[in-house]
Amino acid sequence: MKKIGVLFGVENSFPSALVERINLRNHAGIQAEFVLAGAVHMNQEPQYAVIIDRISHEIPFYRALVKHAASNGATVINNPFWCSADNKFFNYTLAARLGVAVPPTVLLPHKEHPHGTTERSLRNLEFPLDWEAMFASAGEHGFLKPIHGGGWRDVHEVRGRDEFFRAYDRSRDLCMVYQKAVEYTEYFRCFVVGQKKVRIMPYDPQRLHAERYQQSAARPGTLRARLLFRRMEEDALKLCRALGYELNTVEFAVENGIPYAIDFMNPVPDADVHSVGEASFEWIVEQVAELAVARARAAPRELTLRWPAFLGTAAAAAKAAKEKPAAKRKVKAAKSKAVKAGEKPAATPAPPSA
Repeated sequence: MKKIGVLFGVENSFPSALVERINLRNHAGIQAEFVLAGAVHMNQEPQYAVIIDRISHEIPFYRALVKHAASNGATVINNPFWCSADNKFFNYTLAARLGVAVPPTVLLPHKEHPHGTTERSLRNLEFPLDWEAMFASAGEHGFLKPIHGGGWRDVHEVRGRDEFFRAYDRSRDLCMVYQKAVEYTEYFRCFVVGQKKVRIMPYDPQRLHAERYQQSAARPGTLRARLLFRRMEEDALKLCRALGYELNTVEFAVENGIPYAIDFMNPVPDADVHSVGEASFEWIVEQVAELAVARARAAPRELTLRWPAFLGTAAAAAKAAKEKPAAKRKVKAAKSKAVKAGEKPAATPAPPSA
């Protein structure tokens, strides 16, 4: 029997519906249940073939537990090694390298010394900071937010330098990024499952949390809308594949027809029926159930990090791949010419390495 475990915290509707949906499918040899965990021994084999992780980002014990399970062959969604290495500034950097539109963003040092450090710990830090260059890059209307975090905690919209410095002074020892505000006319949140399927949901970040998802379905009617939706879907998949997320939400703010990726580090994306709405909830539960069953049936996959492929070496690999067939054609032509001339063909040189 292969078991699918759901590890969760305060949420109710999604974990219960997911376990029920998987078990209603009656797949032979597959069963879903809530994870039950105690003290974990080093030589302990994982109880679950698949773990849907909805809480380990907040509980260090759970994070160590799912890493141990993943190291011993379990599939954890999302991969805890990818998630642990992430931060928002890296994500923006990666997105820009992938060709996804992102607003100008600047990484800022801590306002207060991180716990356990002193001025001597920061002797490499420029002082005073070049605030003029920062504002010239990102403007004076923007968002100050932590490189880690979620749920809009410690996020400040600022208009002007006075507001910026008041917000920065309240950031304590958090490491913050400052991002230029997008003057958007449309805003969407895309739920991505299995790096293959995307549901685009109209979203209003200005409303209260429970009212942000617009319950009317997103149906692009015009050519412009269809092209916009296609680009958002392609960009969302591109980001999730690069970041290794099986589940994620990607937010886009649309300004002058360009979808800017605003937030896409959501390894535990909101899936509560009371916020996403009945139709989107049904879609999410069905797609995640399908993903979990597929992963349970599949052989364990290697834990690999593919960032180098997206940070420069991909171009070199692609160039080498194009050069290989050309090199082979040249060798073949040289052999043919030598044979026709009655000469002994030269030894075949090794193709260029990737």
